[in-house]
Amino acid sequence: MRAEPRVPAQALSAIRAPLSDGALSIDAPILQPLGLLLELAGEAMRARLFVVQAEGGQESCLRPDFTVPVTRQHLDTGAASGRYYYEGKAFRASPDHPDRPEEFVQIGLERFDAPGAPTLEADAEIAALAWRSALAGGRDDLLLWLGDIALFSAFVDSLDLAPSLAARLKRAASRPRLLQAELARAGAEPKAVESSALADLLASRSPDQAAILLEEVWALAGIEPVGGRGPAEIAQRLIRRAEAATAPALTLRQAESLRRFLAVADTPAAALAALRDIAGPKAGAFAEALAEWETRLTLLVQAGAPAGGLMLATALGHAFEYYDGLTFEVRSTALGADRPVAVGGRYDGLLARLGGPAGARAVGCMVRPWRAFAGGEA
Repeated sequence: MRAEPRVPAQALSAIRAPLSDGALSIDAPILQPLGLLLELAGEAMRARLFVVQAEGGQESCLRPDFTVPVTRQHLDTGAASGRYYYEGKAFRASPDHPDRPEEFVQIGLERFDAPGAPTLEADAEIAALAWRSALAGGRDDLLLWLGDIALFSAFVDSLDLAPSLAARLKRAASRPRLLQAELARAGAEPKAVESSALADLLASRSPDQAAILLEEVWALAGIEPVGGRGPAEIAQRLIRRAEAATAPALTLRQAESLRRFLAVADTPAAALAALRDIAGPKAGAFAEALAEWETRLTLLVQAGAPAGGLMLATALGHAFEYYDGLTFEVRSTALGADRPVAVGGRYDGLLARLGGPAGARAVGCMVRPWRAFAGGEA
């Protein structure tokens, strides 16, 4: 397994300092449950995981990231809020770049707040800390790129789409291939297909109830699932496949509006001006979301983000599907967009999916020290 070189102790200490100050240090098991991670992060993540299975045991994988295990440990404490610093090795393959390290050090900070807590100040604090940590490595070619999954949802609402189509697009927000598939079928008529009794039955239940029902079907049929997919993931895949066949498609005009939205990548002032020009017919909530971004930008600069080093890109995404609000990346011009120095974002919904209280808040960031180090990757 290819491992990243070590960062000199002095540089690592400087990179670590902004994130570790005032946070509880925490660790996470190197072996993580495969099924849970695929359910939360998406099936596309499978190709990047190192799967481990003892004879007769459940499939696990080497820790690809810390967010899910740290979130689970926070929920186990029963505390309403918490700040956790982590530092350790993560393991991910890069199928498209076989020369890249598969074993590397990550450091990060996860912040959890009580249900209903304000989010803008917390977003600004964590993004600014990620910036300070990345900058401490000595690079002078960094920019802080910003995105927002919730802004995409607000734009979709402005288009006044059929509810089923709007829901499909929002689910595809962090899954570029699914989103491109929706754009590609713009103008098409729904297919005439036979209804699936099982999919219809699952669709009428909540996600948890659908998973339980599918497990009961498996038990009655004597079926043992394979491949690391859990009942919740399989149930949702069956439902989405049925929806894909019968749901209305975007009109050509609506698809063009979405393409224009996803193409916005500029300084924040220019990006927000461009977005105001392409809002759909029901722009009320979208206008409010843009006004909220003005406040967020002010808070970011006050927290220490670089006023002249910010970019806003509506298509900014992550390999993980659980982000549902602000997303950000610290990028180096020398390394390029596909090797970010730091990444992070808001993931409130992950807490509820892991059994936490409704309305609880979560935002975090991760920094790759070797990429931040000025003597690191070229």
